[in-house]
Amino acid sequence: MFDPASFVEEKVGELQKEIDGRAIIAVSGGVDSTVAAVLVNRAIGDRLLAVFVDTGLMRKGETEYVDNLLRELGLNYRIVRAEGEFLSALRGVTDPERKRKIIGNTFVEVFERVAEECGAEYLVQGTIAPDWIESGGGLRDTIKSHHNVGGLPERMNLKLVEPLKDLYKDEVRSVARYLGIPVAERQPFPGPGLAVRILGEVTKEKLELIREANSIVEEEIERGAERGLMERPWQYFAVLLPVKSVGVHGDKRAYGYTVAVRAVESVDGMTAAYSKIPHEVLERISVRITNTLPQVTRVVYDLTNKPPATIEWE
Repeated sequence: MFDPASFVEEKVGELQKEIDGRAIIAVSGGVDSTVAAVLVNRAIGDRLLAVFVDTGLMRKGETEYVDNLLRELGLNYRIVRAEGEFLSALRGVTDPERKRKIIGNTFVEVFERVAEECGAEYLVQGTIAPDWIESGGGLRDTIKSHHNVGGLPERMNLKLVEPLKDLYKDEVRSVARYLGIPVAERQPFPGPGLAVRILGEVTKEKLELIREANSIVEEEIERGAERGLMERPWQYFAVLLPVKSVGVHGDKRAYGYTVAVRAVESVDGMTAAYSKIPHEVLERISVRITNTLPQVTRVVYDLTNKPPATIEWE
């Protein structure tokens, strides 16, 4: 059985030997990167710089949330605003694998600039086992390239450190609880952010739409769980589809976007079953999305397990 106390003690010792200079880590506010940052901070202290990159691809209120979180954890950190850089790199790109690789490369370019400024030699990442398993390599097929694995450039000036690479999500959560980190139960969020919840080209308009739709899905599902209507799923979010359909606004014909709602139950992310969300909750989600976002004329619910689907749509 996995013992988080033993893992923390052994891993901190390993990191003290592995990292003999300054390091930076990408912290998203999710459980993986936050746990990795706290572990490395225990090992090398202020020689670690936690970097949160505001890519413009984040959830509603995410930058403010992470700012408060990193301050509370007592980490040495910096917030880098790079929305324009990421949107420019993604312009015209529709292939999901290209998106992930572009985002991974842009991330590393940003980090290398920050690393040069602070004299860092090491890049710490919160990579966990499903990331490199799904990214393929050797005899494994590529299911999807995770931006922190398949998205990394072949030539990188930083030495890579991955303290969680052999752990699964449930084990990482166990470590977070042991360390008292407040994100232990936070639902997963993909490294490429909302870019992989927009099927097709990523634009400013689509980002604003999916950011608001995603927020509504999170709020209504969490409200349903608080009211005792359902258990809170393992992960739940909205996806903007690259198709439009006819709708009605008032007495006028409308032609708008379709939003898919996805909610799943899982333990480690390797397999998942779709959540049986009560119709009352689904109806509130649909009504709020279409009332708040007139550009959306249709909301659908994804009933697919993993496999055959993946949890995210891209």
